[in-house]
Amino acid sequence: MAGVLDSVDSRTRLVGQNRLELLMFRLHSNQLFAINVFKVQEVLRLPKMNSLPGHHPHVVGVAHLRGQAVSVINLAQAIGMPALEPTENSNLIVTEYNSTVQAFLVGSVDRIVNLNWEDIMPPPRTSGRQHYLTAITRLDDKIIEIIDVEKVLAEINPYSVALDPSQLEEEIVEAAKDMEILMVDDSPTAISQVRQTLEPLGIILHTATNGKKGLTILKDWADASEESGQPVSEKLLMVITDAEMPEMDGYSLTTEIREDKRLKDLFVVLHTSMSGNFNKAMVQKVGCDDFLSKFQPKMLAELVENRVRDRAGLPKAQ
Repeated sequence: MAGVLDSVDSRTRLVGQNRLELLMFRLHSNQLFAINVFKVQEVLRLPKMNSLPGHHPHVVGVAHLRGQAVSVINLAQAIGMPALEPTENSNLIVTEYNSTVQAFLVGSVDRIVNLNWEDIMPPPRTSGRQHYLTAITRLDDKIIEIIDVEKVLAEINPYSVALDPSQLEEEIVEAAKDMEILMVDDSPTAISQVRQTLEPLGIILHTATNGKKGLTILKDWADASEESGQPVSEKLLMVITDAEMPEMDGYSLTTEIREDKRLKDLFVVLHTSMSGNFNKAMVQKVGCDDFLSKFQPKMLAELVENRVRDRAGLPKAQ
């Protein structure tokens, strides 16, 4: 299975086409789960693990992979299921999120599928695991549950997302108050973290859970702006968009924004946990203004501060 995972360069062909590749796997039963292939480095049989004193209950040990010590997370346990017992038939899915590498203990690995984001749907509210799912899809009459890995990792290794108000310049706080940002992301964890980071600045945060909804909001504002005379690019300080989302991904959203003359001047930031090098290339390809790795509250605050300075006509920070 490791050989099936193409290089990042070869997978860039999907960008801008509103498509994604999912790696499907099982935990205990025949229920299929999935994560985006972009996050996966390799898949391998469970190697020898060492214990990790004082570890989080969901971390079952440390594996040494390619000269690197990688924490192994019991994914079943992390999403509220009974813990998966490691056996010789278990597999590891090695991933990179937010520039950190970790491995997930799973049962059998199924295959990789190429899908359209329009076929990816929000999880039903009746799902017992809805808390840990970002989306679902159907394939061969089977439901595939797509796991919110960002939430899993945030619970195991919580991020400090709050800013110290005493470290914020008074003129920035005064200028930023009531400025508006649209955040488009299907992860409630990501939205909550950005909201907490921006709260001391008094910025109004609008949200949408996928690119299609985000685009609808923007077009509605554009329609209203024709009456008010205020362009959407003046209403919004910026649009912060995730890359991978149901129905329409962040790359396609950015393309749609650039092709609408009423929206094309918006400042768009790609905000994602995917590989930094990959996304920096995609920023240029689809026309984003900047790229920001999740979850970097200081970097987010600096980016917002610079935009506030530009908007308010304040001098650049030294």
